[in-house]
Amino acid sequence: MSKTSCDGCGRTVTVSGGIANLWSFGTDAGTVGTGITLELEDGSSHLLCYPCLEAIPDYPTTEDVERLERVDDETSRIGTL
Repeated sequence: MSKTSCDGCGRTVTVSGGIANLWSFGTDAGTVGTGITLELEDGSSHLLCYPCLEAIPDYPTTEDVERLERVDDETSRIGTL
């Protein structure tokens, strides 16, 4: 698994798949990770941790992603402008 940062809050995010899972032979089927790439209707994509995914509205915009803040290790929120 590779590690990178959440586009919303900056947490370290592990991404499943790639060369690190080459020899797992489907035991986790690429499902182990702490974030997911979200593609928005405007065509942009953002790698977000699960707490940020829970904090954004159902039809998020790029502005919603830019306003995400880390509260603690388990929660995020949309900050004010």
